[in-house]
Amino acid sequence: MKITIIGCGRWGSLITWYLDGLGHEVTLYGRETSSHMQTFLRTRSNGLLTLPPSVRLSTTLDCVKDADVIIISIGSQGLRALMEKELAGLQLKNKIFVLCMKGIEIQTGKRLSEIVEEFTDSSNRVAVWLGPGHVQEFYAGIPNCMVIDSFDDVVKQQLVEEFSGDLIRFYYGQDMIGNEIGAASKNVIGIAAGFLDGMRLTTLKGALMSRGTREIARLIDAMGGNPVSAYGLCHLGDYEATVFSPYSHNRRFGECFIKQEKFDALAEGYYTVAALRTLAERQGVELPICDTVYRILYENTDFQKEMDQLFRRSLKNEF
Repeated sequence: MKITIIGCGRWGSLITWYLDGLGHEVTLYGRETSSHMQTFLRTRSNGLLTLPPSVRLSTTLDCVKDADVIIISIGSQGLRALMEKELAGLQLKNKIFVLCMKGIEIQTGKRLSEIVEEFTDSSNRVAVWLGPGHVQEFYAGIPNCMVIDSFDDVVKQQLVEEFSGDLIRFYYGQDMIGNEIGAASKNVIGIAAGFLDGMRLTTLKGALMSRGTREIARLIDAMGGNPVSAYGLCHLGDYEATVFSPYSHNRRFGECFIKQEKFDALAEGYYTVAALRTLAERQGVELPICDTVYRILYENTDFQKEMDQLFRRSLKNEF
């Protein structure tokens, strides 16, 4: 299978390394101005992993034309520009787009697969690759379970069969809405977990995971998805890697925010929480944890006061 990966950050490079190891013909694309790509061109390493000689590196987006599968792994808020201004003009047909990224568009509240479908030919298909795992752990040979989902069952089965290996066991997703919303929103819960670490309230992470999953399940249900998806690999199953791991950008961002320390890496949850507010208002769903994260990040409210208010909400049954 010929595969092009768009995005040479830590996750895009890991996917490239992994799929090359399965015997696929893999090309990694990055802009010529990208510091990540420049490093790969010089050394074939980014400090986390080294790409073998069999991987082709390209700074020309035309490389997607020969691919059977186009995997996209970039910042979620840049997806529309990529599709509309760069890929649409290539008039691609009969391709499988796989989104290895987690987020919701802030301006529209759209899921990422919906954005791809806006700007691609009807002969193309869209899938998502979601679930837990960090580059450092996969590269060290530590396995994990993930999920692939698509509205096209044939594509879903093909990708699971082609991408499964000793390092990743894939499950067949059954709910695009739930999987995309669940995967995006777990990053917000990760930021909340970082808040707790920064406030030395780490023992409350159990409650955060339980109640966080519950409120995201309500949102998925309101949007027409299966609320059980929130308890799967896309959301709850990804909590260990997001809520506890030292490698989690979102958890670390939340902790640094509370401690007023600098943090330069991408934390998708920062953007996702703004999009979730849009969706919650549109669907009439209450998201108390997400609302708290939003106010702390965007309205600069006092985090101690916000946490106190969250815990003093009206008494109610757990379920």
